[in-house]
Amino acid sequence: MKQSVFENRHQPQWQAFAEQLKRLETGGRDAENSRTFAAEYRRLCQHLALARARGYSNHLIEELQHLALRGHQQFYRHRSAIGPQLIGFVLAGFPRLVREEWRLVSLASLLFFGSLAVMGTLVYLFPDLVYSVMDPSRVSEMESMYDPDTTRLGRFGERDSGDDWMMFGFYIMNNIGIAFQTFASGLLFGVGSLFFLLFNGLMIGAVAGYLTQLGYSETFWSFVIGHGAFELTAIALAGAAGLKLGWALLAPGRLPRGEALRLAAIRAVRLLGGAALFLLIAAFIEAYWSSMTFSTPTVKYWVGAGLWTLVLAYLGLAGRRQHAPD
Repeated sequence: MKQSVFENRHQPQWQAFAEQLKRLETGGRDAENSRTFAAEYRRLCQHLALARARGYSNHLIEELQHLALRGHQQFYRHRSAIGPQLIGFVLAGFPRLVREEWRLVSLASLLFFGSLAVMGTLVYLFPDLVYSVMDPSRVSEMESMYDPDTTRLGRFGERDSGDDWMMFGFYIMNNIGIAFQTFASGLLFGVGSLFFLLFNGLMIGAVAGYLTQLGYSETFWSFVIGHGAFELTAIALAGAAGLKLGWALLAPGRLPRGEALRLAAIRAVRLLGGAALFLLIAAFIEAYWSSMTFSTPTVKYWVGAGLWTLVLAYLGLAGRRQHAPD
């Protein structure tokens, strides 16, 4: 069956179900709603399964998926506490969402990590290139931050151990600010997210390449490898969320741009929420582990490798059970 015929045949049922949901969500209760809701919900889920199996457009699938999600929340109202929802999102919903949006996640990762790797290699081979993206005072600051003789690594290296909590808060605000900037700029038809993904990749790559050729590789890489697993991944995910908004504006399909943006924002905001959780973990690791010098670089490399493995395994494997928590 062609998609247009499918939509014309079932659109009145979807609109009626949406109205039924609206009444339930605003507190309206009546016997007719209670009697017919389960059957209408099952019918909508069947239509969603058919749309997926027949390869209909993403916009139609997302519209039906949104209705099915709202229906699920009404049908299982007794499970709607915030705590279980958050746990379900962390344990299964977020990694599933990342895999469902693999195209945008792959594009954002390629832009960010690709520009980082290319710039790092070029600056390592031609150190003066670092001044094309950073001013000399900033380069000197990077040198002092990762000097092998420093007592603490990273920003505010001379701070007292009692200031770690303050630095934890600073890292949270700084990292989430970067992620939100990368996400929100996607409203500029995706161009803003593309720019910030490339910009952050070039800046981080320039620092990595310069410090490595300078001979500070041990202090620099042992510092970033731990929290970088969560922080760098989160930046790429925030960029994917921004690209989701931009693509909805560029290619809304048969929907009005406002409606396409609204549907895309539902998933994009959830992606950003997961990225924010990653940044919270990264800030904790950076403040209380990465900056410490009591541990040997070898230990930090092993811990960092374990954290990267954990992040990749979580995003790739978590939530694959059919009946994972919702």
